[in-house]
Amino acid sequence: MLFNAFSNPNLGKWIIPGTGILWFSGCFFLFRFYGLEVEEAFTDAFFFALLFALGIWVLDMVFSLFSPKGRNLWLIFLVPVTLSFLSVFAHRFFMTWWMEDQEEYLEFLHHTTYVRLAFLALSEQMIAFLALVVSKLERQEELNKREAQMLQLSKDAELAQLRQQLQPHFLFNSLNSINALVIKQPQKAREMVLLLSDFLRGTIRKDTKSWISLEEEMNYLKMYLEIERVRFGHRLDVEFSIDERTEKLKIPQLLIQPLVENAIKHGLYGVTGEVKIKIECEKEGNYLLLKVENPFDAQSSSQEGTGFGLNSVERRLYLLFGRKDLLATSSEENVFQVQLKIPQYQ
Repeated sequence: MLFNAFSNPNLGKWIIPGTGILWFSGCFFLFRFYGLEVEEAFTDAFFFALLFALGIWVLDMVFSLFSPKGRNLWLIFLVPVTLSFLSVFAHRFFMTWWMEDQEEYLEFLHHTTYVRLAFLALSEQMIAFLALVVSKLERQEELNKREAQMLQLSKDAELAQLRQQLQPHFLFNSLNSINALVIKQPQKAREMVLLLSDFLRGTIRKDTKSWISLEEEMNYLKMYLEIERVRFGHRLDVEFSIDERTEKLKIPQLLIQPLVENAIKHGLYGVTGEVKIKIECEKEGNYLLLKVENPFDAQSSSQEGTGFGLNSVERRLYLLFGRKDLLATSSEENVFQVQLKIPQYQ
């Protein structure tokens, strides 16, 4: 639609009548300035403004049904000029009949015919051109909104897929461990099944919640660590250092668990002694700062893998915040550290 504003029922109630009133006022005072009597100026201005408003209404109707594009843009100039020509000469014919006994007025009317035509045509062309520009801007804005909605839907779908991948990934690892314990340590296998059931019941029930408090996230993490302790016993030592100010800060659900799972994999697999994993949380400006630290053996074959944990967390952070600087890794003297920065906008 070309005249989106005029075709809008709410705006159309006052735009066309409003322009007619402004045109009438301008013409009336102009005619009075050039010496017409009040009655003559009022009558002339009234019918001239009526035809002007009618021309705008016709433009609205025409271009609402047909929006000129490409080679048809010349219609933006031809249609207003044609309407102006018809309006001016219809006005001249009517006023000549209405004021047939007013010689001075008729002379004034005849002398101003082409001036009226020029002003009316220029005004209606400007209105048509402005309406075309507004229409294109509105269509572009609508297109941008649709693209943003599609992009958001795509992001939401990918985030949902990543969250759904987290549990199967962890579940498969747990089932493999249970399988290894069934024959040698059936009691531990049973204990692990019960813990796994509790963990999945808690996380699946809140799967639709994308953000939770750090306190809730830590509760899920501790449930997960109880499962891992069934496998590794005293060898798995996890040290928490949580700033009390961070407990109510928000974090994407199950964001830390894949990092801790990654730390356990690279810290305990292939190692026979006790291994300490450190988890630190603190507030730094408008960020929740998380650190997961574990020892590792650079020569161990356990370092090989798909890298799902780090990659999934990095991708989730990018989809949520559009930034790639929120996850950083470092290794020094056989100690591997992952650092997360979660923006807090509240």
